[in-house]
Amino acid sequence: MWPKLGIMKLPLLAVARRLGAALLTAALLALSLACAAQTPPACPPEAASPTPDQLLAGLKAARDRGFLWRIRKDGRTSYLYGTVHVAKMEWMFPGAALMQAVRSSNTVALELDVTDPEIVLRLRSGMAPKPDRVLPAALAERLRAQVKLACLPEPLLSELAPEMVATTLVVMAGRHDGLDPAYAIDAMLASMARNLHKSVVSLETPELQLAVLLGRTPQETHAIVEQTLAELESGKARPMLTRIARLWSDGSFGELDRYEQWCDCMNSDEERAMEKRLLDDRNPALAERIDALHAGGRQVFAAVGSLHMIGPLGLPALMTRRGYEVERVVFTP
Repeated sequence: MWPKLGIMKLPLLAVARRLGAALLTAALLALSLACAAQTPPACPPEAASPTPDQLLAGLKAARDRGFLWRIRKDGRTSYLYGTVHVAKMEWMFPGAALMQAVRSSNTVALELDVTDPEIVLRLRSGMAPKPDRVLPAALAERLRAQVKLACLPEPLLSELAPEMVATTLVVMAGRHDGLDPAYAIDAMLASMARNLHKSVVSLETPELQLAVLLGRTPQETHAIVEQTLAELESGKARPMLTRIARLWSDGSFGELDRYEQWCDCMNSDEERAMEKRLLDDRNPALAERIDALHAGGRQVFAAVGSLHMIGPLGLPALMTRRGYEVERVVFTP
């Protein structure tokens, strides 16, 4: 009944960029973090399933977080919901407006349904290291040092592709601020939908997300790992992660919509190309899939990373172009 908290996700960045894609840590956490031994006092606390008292308190105190749009076409109403892939435990619980939106829909659509065992198996297979992607010795040692510093299990280095190890390090950096991918709301939504006897579907495939995250050549793999380690070592990763999470919790869409102005992630042709690959290139296919579900007679609650909602190529804008009446639902305290 309750989602297994080890099966959640870490989606996708050079810091915040990869958050938009990072559904992939479902398998990653299942593979490795469950066996992590975090005993030194300098290590952040491990995520844990809520106790009955915490569950009751969380449900009582639940309030709506994130960003919600109501979209209408052909006499039916569906929803777009912007999520975040790291959160605090109390953020897991949907408030009244989100509950109503899910209840009034008959299909919950996620980037990936990370509660589906088949999805997790395909992720696990796709994230395995490849023989031709061995890192140079100096870069591998820097990656190993960051794994140790983050109190993550060393077998991670042999179980996952280097890019996925680097992505994991970025997302797990938020644990010192109480943020953990195990508390992201996406798996909660999937579990809640099934308890309400609604269908749960994936908008993308594991293979598509992995193609976005993993380097296409050995040189690109090295560049991704190098850039991510530089962000970790300089201290840039953690503040960006916490800022994105805070904006989501506070519902500050105006500031999120100005993301490109403050993310410090659009400074070169390479960074702009990666941004396009992670977000803009995927959004039209996400919109097409949501439209197809709606046109097929479903009322869809589509939940994807919040960075897919911003700008002229964000999902609200794309659904407007497809003839939908799109209305932002502003949460009240």
